Amino acid sequence: MTQVEFFYDRSGVNGFSVKGHSSFNCDDEEGKVVCSAVSSAVYMTANTLTEIIGDICDIDVDDALFVLRDKTLSHEGRLVLEGLKLHLSELSLEYTERIKILTEV
Repeated sequence: MTQVEFFYDRSGVNGFSVKGHSSFNCDDEEGKVVCSAVSSAVYMTANTLTEIIGDICDIDVDDALFVLRDKTLSHEGRLVLEGLKLHLSELSLEYTERIKILTEV
């Protein structure tokens, strides 16, 4: 299962962590599609924050792990993070056995 945790400060969301895989095994086609959707959304978010908006982010990527904390968090950056949260939350409603959303306050 993929676990997504969103990080917050007083102003709202400022980062996230995505851990795990959405596939149950190597032959799980639906899981591969869900995993790809999550990965694509996460990388688009990171690239938009750093390359388009210009926010400075701490990013850690490893096997089945992606952690991002936005250090300069512009207004636009926060909106992009809120968009990711909405997108992944909607996916988790459709694929309840594959994605779990957690929140850190």
